[in-house]
Amino acid sequence: MHPSEAPAASPSAALAAAIAGPEPGPGTLDIVIFGGSGDLAFRKLLPALYMAFLHERLEPGTRILGLGRQGWSRADYLAFIDSHSPAFIAPGAFSAPVWQRFLGILDYRCVDATQAADYAVLREPADRVPQRVFYLATAPSLFSQIGAHLDAAGLIDARSRVVLEKPLGTDLASARAINADIGRHFREEQVYRIDHYLGKETVQNLMVLRFGNAIFEPLWRAPYIRSVQITVAESVGVGSRAGFYDGAGALRDMVQNHLLQLLCIVAMEPPISLNPDDVRDEKLRVLRSLRRMELADVRRDTVRGQYTASLGEGPSMRGYREEENVPPDSRTETFVALKAHINNARWAHVPFFLRTGKRMQTRRSEIIVDFTGQPFSIFPNQSGGRPNRLIISLQPEESIQLEMMVKEPGSGMVPRPVKLELDLQSASDKRRAEAYERLLMDVIKGRLTHFMRRDELEAAWTWVEPILDGWKLLGERPRDYRAGTWGPAASSALMAREDLAWFEES
Repeated sequence: MHPSEAPAASPSAALAAAIAGPEPGPGTLDIVIFGGSGDLAFRKLLPALYMAFLHERLEPGTRILGLGRQGWSRADYLAFIDSHSPAFIAPGAFSAPVWQRFLGILDYRCVDATQAADYAVLREPADRVPQRVFYLATAPSLFSQIGAHLDAAGLIDARSRVVLEKPLGTDLASARAINADIGRHFREEQVYRIDHYLGKETVQNLMVLRFGNAIFEPLWRAPYIRSVQITVAESVGVGSRAGFYDGAGALRDMVQNHLLQLLCIVAMEPPISLNPDDVRDEKLRVLRSLRRMELADVRRDTVRGQYTASLGEGPSMRGYREEENVPPDSRTETFVALKAHINNARWAHVPFFLRTGKRMQTRRSEIIVDFTGQPFSIFPNQSGGRPNRLIISLQPEESIQLEMMVKEPGSGMVPRPVKLELDLQSASDKRRAEAYERLLMDVIKGRLTHFMRRDELEAAWTWVEPILDGWKLLGERPRDYRAGTWGPAASSALMAREDLAWFEES
């Protein structure tokens, strides 16, 4: 059922009980979701808030208020959420009685975000004003209007917080404009620019891995590290996002935020404390140290791709230009591979290879740290020795593996690689919250560490924009790659020029 359609009848028992109960009034906290019936809300945000509710992480008096343009009643909205969101709740975590109670704290208001008069329905009596978290799960083009209308309606106070979903702009100028507009109504410490990759357990574990283990820090630099690979591969196509995606592409959608944030955590210097600004200061220094790409660098060190229809065995998959709402002559990239350099002493001459794409062979996100090989090997047929490698898997599994050399069983001294593995899933019996739940709780508790600061966002765009401009000047079509493969052959050649290979090819 499309969100614009009226919800179906025949409510579940849990839904009927929730509807029959009293409407939730303002308590101590309102989580206000603009775009409350959109994909992000029912697939990610509400399942994440349900998990927090299930584990009693939401304080009593919390209300979740969905906003949308549909002229629904509260009962209509609850019916819609009841029919959509449970499918996105972690297996085994759904409890009908808890779901009923969760639906009881949901409410709905019909609000057109572009119409100032509609915001009057959000006002509360002066003696019952809750703290408000505004989650803007809408197109970024609406962010400025929403901020202005909230302010004009008197709905922002010193306790308010606003969460901004990516992408924040399409280039540096638009990102600066959004930041400036939001900054007129919210102080910087009230703004939470969310990147769900920063909520992943393994990503947050990188800080402890790096700065909590003395064995790594002395080696976490040139010349002991040969190269770093960061891959975020998706097996799905653009699906229902084609209308948005064709105006963005993989560089804007993934590299400018997710991959650069991962690069920052891998490459940053130790912060002086875990204070949010101390951590974000170090990430900012990395972004400002990225070597700017000139046109020759863009031509040599970047690869754009676009998936075409699959061939051979397995399920058939359409090409990108055959997807619904994609122009048949589209030049939007669905794949990017590039080589980046960081101009500082720690990372001198260490290449960072970033890669992301849709319709790739498997869904996989990982960071590969290749250490420098032995300068001389005493073992036969092991010229220089095989380098050690740290493999940090973010999805679908979360694990950290260190590849080392050991003796092959039997006579002789034949080395072979083995992996020391830390299975993060079983390393602790504590529940592992999903990324959105963890980040939403950070917003509620006022923790900014895992959110982008304004100057971070603008520094990322400052580095990405010359690549976009270079592609435009070169005027080349993205290279074709078959759906279900690892991208264009040119991405392998990008690595081969450094005598390296992507992880799955090595």
